[in-house]
Amino acid sequence: MTPSTAYSRDLGDELRRLRETCTGLSGNKLAVKLGWDPSKVSTVEHGKARASEIDLIQYLSMCGKDIDFVNDFKRRYRYAFDEYRVQVSGNLRTMTMAESTATRITSYDVLAMPGLLQEPEYSEGIYRMTGLVAEERIPDLVQYRTERQAILRRHDRPTCLFYVHEHALQLQVGNKQVMEDQYARLLFNTHTIRIV
Repeated sequence: MTPSTAYSRDLGDELRRLRETCTGLSGNKLAVKLGWDPSKVSTVEHGKARASEIDLIQYLSMCGKDIDFVNDFKRRYRYAFDEYRVQVSGNLRTMTMAESTATRITSYDVLAMPGLLQEPEYSEGIYRMTGLVAEERIPDLVQYRTERQAILRRHDRPTCLFYVHEHALQLQVGNKQVMEDQYARLLFNTHTIRIV
């Protein structure tokens, strides 16, 4: 059995939610319809076993998903069990679990400073600029991002390499003081930072 990862468990949760909302079937009843052993549905939905491409197609088809959805899910699932690669997930728990077990973190973003290096005010400004999240969620997301940074203060912290694109350095986020504080954080940070 392949060891599970935070992302495989996250995608397994997604499969379980799809089964529950799209079919209304229990895991056992879906297993019967698919001709699978009930334990197979359970281990796939818990992210403890890698489903084959055929398994995914059968499962997602039973949930009424079209080929575009199936292809997108397969693309995300491709590296789900690779413990050395973390794909950005909308699930904050997945990100936290992956970072907490990492021995090495490499981060790159063209438009913003790496999340693990962001000052709270900078982080808030980025969320406001993008407009991708509801205003009422911003304080919680900023707090979450700030709390994640505790990993960098651990005695056994991961080796980190942060690539900062020059566009991110030039982008004005918030006022002058916010940018000065953010630059100071990069300047005095003990982690490896590369400007590209």
